[in-house]
Amino acid sequence: MTKALMVVAAMMFLTQRLVGYDRVLGRQAATRSEVIAQHGMAATSQPLATQAALDILKAGGTAVDAAIAANAVLTVVEPTGCGLGGDLFAIVWDAKSARLAGLNGSGRSPRALTLEHLRSRGLAKIPSHGALPVTVPGCADAWFELHARFGRLPMAEVLAPAIRYAREGFPVSEIIASGWAQGVSKLKDFPGFREVFMPAGRAPAKGEIFRNAALADTLEKLAAGGRDAFYRGDIARAIDRFMKDPRVGGFLAYEDLAAHKSEWVEPVSASYRGFDLWELPPNGQGIAVLQILNLLEAYDLRALGRNSAEYWHLFLEAKKLAFEDRARFYADPAFSTVPVAALISKKYAATRRALIDPKSAARRADAGNPALAAGDTIYLAAADGAGNMVSLIQSNYRGMGSGITPPGLGFVLQDRGELFSLEAGHANVYAPGKRPFHTIIPGFVTRAGKPWLSFGVMGGAAQPQAQVQVLVNLIDFGMNLQEAGDAARIVHEGSSEPTGERMEDGGTVQVEEGIASEVIEGLRARGHRIGNDVGIYGGYQAILWNEEQRVYYGASEARKDGQAAGY
Repeated sequence: MTKALMVVAAMMFLTQRLVGYDRVLGRQAATRSEVIAQHGMAATSQPLATQAALDILKAGGTAVDAAIAANAVLTVVEPTGCGLGGDLFAIVWDAKSARLAGLNGSGRSPRALTLEHLRSRGLAKIPSHGALPVTVPGCADAWFELHARFGRLPMAEVLAPAIRYAREGFPVSEIIASGWAQGVSKLKDFPGFREVFMPAGRAPAKGEIFRNAALADTLEKLAAGGRDAFYRGDIARAIDRFMKDPRVGGFLAYEDLAAHKSEWVEPVSASYRGFDLWELPPNGQGIAVLQILNLLEAYDLRALGRNSAEYWHLFLEAKKLAFEDRARFYADPAFSTVPVAALISKKYAATRRALIDPKSAARRADAGNPALAAGDTIYLAAADGAGNMVSLIQSNYRGMGSGITPPGLGFVLQDRGELFSLEAGHANVYAPGKRPFHTIIPGFVTRAGKPWLSFGVMGGAAQPQAQVQVLVNLIDFGMNLQEAGDAARIVHEGSSEPTGERMEDGGTVQVEEGIASEVIEGLRARGHRIGNDVGIYGGYQAILWNEEQRVYYGASEARKDGQAAGY
């Protein structure tokens, strides 16, 4: 046998072994290798943001400095998912204190808008775009809160890369260009939107240079004047004037912005097979991840195999149960009692697990009673050489937000208020000065009290589902960090929602390409309705700390334009 034939034979043998491994564990080949580095790591959904974060780390910045720099760049280069008009949540591992800190940087509803006014318009729900769903943007304040506690470099230096890209321009990347075109089709006629995001009368194409001088000016005001420049200065006054314009008919006012403040919160956790997963408490949906994992922990998922209908059925039924609690209980804790400790307890999970039929899909489900039993988006991760790690997520909500774009500022206001309920007595019912239910959730995992994984998956209601799948891929199915995010996903749609909608028909199981046909048929046989929506599977970034090797591993999946990089 010639050397060339020997090489071919060896490759075929290796491929056969990998295919065999795939059939046992449902493991899929990664789109790329993991990134491994000693001194620092960044993983974001756009390479320019990743490189900006690395530059900050190399200049002596902390992981938080790098995360803010990356987020700021993303507000410029990925306005389809984030922006200064949106909100932010973060979990930070502080190496010095060996503790996690959580920041809820979500904004509140306008004080001048009342439930009675919304009902007087004959609305069944708050609309998805326009002035009514606009809430206070929390992003800028959250940057300065994070920086004051964990930053090192001057904020002017941290924001400099974003200012440069906004003023000088950047080439629009492929997936962002596609999202931009979708956003334009929905928002082009809303006040101020066309002037900022359609300079040529359309969305910029892939590779086309886009500039946003107004956003550069806004970021420069923040760099010079701090958070008060946004909430008490010219930016707040510009937003107030615009919202009072009869063409806009808005309610967000200067007083709402001036009163805004982020909140430091204690992350909450649940254990899963020796790992501790940490999420932020409501008004976000992070504890749904803990509830689903608590339900799944009793099953031997590895023995079932990822490429089995049995595993996916259990996952889907656990998700349905957790999302019923999500619809009933998750809300602003300043306005209603949220029984977090009971919801994420093992005892409560045991009672709920008894409702799962291993052979049949539930058509509907009810929320539990834990009180009696005891009450489009971007994601990025950053880590520095001192061992600090950041899990950060930031969003406009629906892609490019409400469409309402105040002149001279360069960003669109979010439409997060759409997620309020208009149902009297509901925990998430609209009220002035209230934070709406939130979908964006940063995740963090520790092991034996030490940091292990900073990760997140953008994608609305798909986020808890995808976070669970990533963790099960890592812990139960032995995938590496890249494979765990690249592996095909299943997302269930149609659960009851915090806005008041109820699941009555079992919902729809959206199956990404790459899930075996026998799995799909097995799910159909159990009564699941199957769909194939191609755009709802989210976008994953992660950084893992290997304590034994003393190195970081980074991953950024192929569903986005992103990049993980280290040094």
